[in-house]
Amino acid sequence: MKPLYKLFIVFIGATLITGCKKYVDIKTQGSLVPNQAINYRYLLNGTSNFESNPNLADLASDDINIVDAAQINSLSGSLFYAYYINSYTWKPVIYTLGTLYEQDDNWNRMYNNILYCNTIISELPAATGTDAEKAEMTAEAKVHRADAYLALVNTYAKPYNSATAATDLGVPLILTQTVSQNLNRASVQAVYNQIIVDLTSAIPALPTAQSYNTLPSKVSAYGELARCYLYMNDYSNANRYADLALSLRNTLNDLGALTSVSSANYPRRIVDPEILLSKTAFGNPFSFSPTALRLSDDLLAVLGTTDQRYALFTVPASTISSTYTGRYGYREARIGEVRNVGPNVPEMMLIKAEYYARNNDATNAMLWVNNLRVKRFKPADYVLLTATSAADALNKVIDERRREFFCRMLRWWDMRRLKSETAFQKTYTRTVNGTTYTLAPNSNRYVFPIAEYLTNLNPELEKNP
Repeated sequence: MKPLYKLFIVFIGATLITGCKKYVDIKTQGSLVPNQAINYRYLLNGTSNFESNPNLADLASDDINIVDAAQINSLSGSLFYAYYINSYTWKPVIYTLGTLYEQDDNWNRMYNNILYCNTIISELPAATGTDAEKAEMTAEAKVHRADAYLALVNTYAKPYNSATAATDLGVPLILTQTVSQNLNRASVQAVYNQIIVDLTSAIPALPTAQSYNTLPSKVSAYGELARCYLYMNDYSNANRYADLALSLRNTLNDLGALTSVSSANYPRRIVDPEILLSKTAFGNPFSFSPTALRLSDDLLAVLGTTDQRYALFTVPASTISSTYTGRYGYREARIGEVRNVGPNVPEMMLIKAEYYARNNDATNAMLWVNNLRVKRFKPADYVLLTATSAADALNKVIDERRREFFCRMLRWWDMRRLKSETAFQKTYTRTVNGTTYTLAPNSNRYVFPIAEYLTNLNPELEKNP
């Protein structure tokens, strides 16, 4: 048993809703009134409390390849950027103990999100307000909590395997906030079970739509469930919830109609019709030196040069630095928004495509792939994709996921879930400062280590191999 402060960074805002009992009856000035449900609406509307997702996946995936000495020197010469290079090279230690940067802000931020969610869920029943508004806010908090646990279990635990999930170490499953808690890691199965319970129980009370994508709605929960089941390899349920999501929202942005993108002509994240729930990669944008993401030759070969995702969201190295080479991801800088990693319409379409491919229906698989691709090319460049078999269709679906989600977390998640399938197995290598690093299909490095700072303070928090 360890005090929570030893595991989590608790932001000052949390104390505003968990203050000492002796202050409960003091009347506050302005619109906030103690014990009123409206306070929790204000909390839920604070998007910075709930939007963050980990950014380590973008550094570890095969979407990027850092080869320029100038960039490597900039990243290697600073402890501030040590996590970047350590993640990129799949090291067993990402955050070095005894330095100013020994804590994992990704882990801390996700559990801070969960703290807010738990506070809302536990305190709302006693607040003054209508049952309907309290039920809706509780449901929103459950969706955010489910998203946080889905991100955590796909970062710090093994990929889901039905044969071993009941014994594989997941992450601490904290559903109520107390002074001290047992921080042993729940199983991967238990974490996924809780995600599903949170999302399915939230759906009845959620509104069909919200004014902004930062606020969960029914389509958000359906999208999260479709993603959750995909990473459980339960393609039937993934398809089912993707269908439900698309029945409520199915608009695609037509990239083929654009000659350039900017904050002036591309929808803002909070109202983008493609986004089912806005979630952002934690930290600063990765479009600028030295943390710009240099795209791998492998990804660029899959992407192709006539694809609007190439033309609009990538740039030559000269845009980033005169000393860099190759091509870089530039989506954030182009549209003036941090990377959305929340569920979206293209993801639902490609989940359906994968479902059909895995059920020996290449025709419908390619139908869904092409329904997306027609909005990703200029009309003169668009070519209908076909598949010779279900296996070929599955390869094309996975390739399309790479094109659509590059540098946005899901490629690393896909690498994890696909590494046990012969058709997608690959050994990756990277060389930095003369040292070569290898990631084999059976490597433990597909699971990020929990920071030593945390495991030293909390011995019951089992380490990853």
